[in-house]
Amino acid sequence: MIRTLSIPFIFLCTLCFVSCQPHTKTDDAEEVSDTHFAKGFSIKKYGTYTEVIIKEPYPNAPKAIRYLLVPKHESIPPHDNEVQVIRTPIESIVCTSTSHIALLDQLNAIDLLVGFPSTDLISTSRARAQIDAGKVTELGIDNNMNMELLIALQPELVMGYSLAGDLSKLDKLKEFGIPMVINAEYLEDHPLGRAEWIKYFALFIDKEQMADSIFTTIKNEYLKSEAIASQVTSKPTVMSGILYGDAWFLPGGKNYMAKLFSDAGYRYLWEDDSSNGFLKLSFETVLAKGETVDYWIGVGSFKSLSEMKSAEERYSLFRVFNDGGVYTYDARK
Repeated sequence: MIRTLSIPFIFLCTLCFVSCQPHTKTDDAEEVSDTHFAKGFSIKKYGTYTEVIIKEPYPNAPKAIRYLLVPKHESIPPHDNEVQVIRTPIESIVCTSTSHIALLDQLNAIDLLVGFPSTDLISTSRARAQIDAGKVTELGIDNNMNMELLIALQPELVMGYSLAGDLSKLDKLKEFGIPMVINAEYLEDHPLGRAEWIKYFALFIDKEQMADSIFTTIKNEYLKSEAIASQVTSKPTVMSGILYGDAWFLPGGKNYMAKLFSDAGYRYLWEDDSSNGFLKLSFETVLAKGETVDYWIGVGSFKSLSEMKSAEERYSLFRVFNDGGVYTYDARK
């Protein structure tokens, strides 16, 4: 059978689930909120206003994106055209990634969710309850969302992401007065960097202190586990991923998952790779390197070894497949 990972490892995986200032009438920034692990955003305070800078909205983005968060009871200060104004706190949101759902859940704000593409991908119990109650609209497939349905919902915010810089949806939503913000947590190369984006999400719902407390707990637990794992003298080897069509996708050596494996006391087979995205390899390439690997962690949505073998008989060529070292991080399976 496929084994389910222990709670500490699931916990770590789940939680892993800038430049110009706005021209306002306030003085210079009173406070700059430094992130400890996240590299992708920064926060500046100007009285009751907050400027958020997304430093790299998508891979190789030519410039940052800036948001000015203004409380609903305050007047909008003068600002330049490069800044997008967001009224806070928001009372409804459309999310586009399951990682966004995890952040909403951590912040006890699932009730704000009104729409999502491919709701069948959501596993969070509180979010599923909202879906089953008909409170979350199915918006189709992420890269081809039903924009008419989305616009009809009139959410106060859409949280999206961009893999290749296509922001056409952003422009279309602006025409209908629906603000959209970018969440680029997937570009972080450290699990705690991804987790720290909870602070970004919290800005829109006035839960900054709660987010800081949650992240501090996550950070302390992670670093404590890392310290324990660092005592391991003989590190077992690990690989990840499965075939999609003819290609095997697995984390690059600078990907956050590679960092997670290392911090957990494993030696990731592709640790010497320099990319922070995902590698696209042939089955033969993966087999040549991983035929005798100790552990195989992360096998997509497969529920059992027999299901894996039915989909691709060659999986059984890996020794770990027959030795009981295949793990999934989906506790529902």
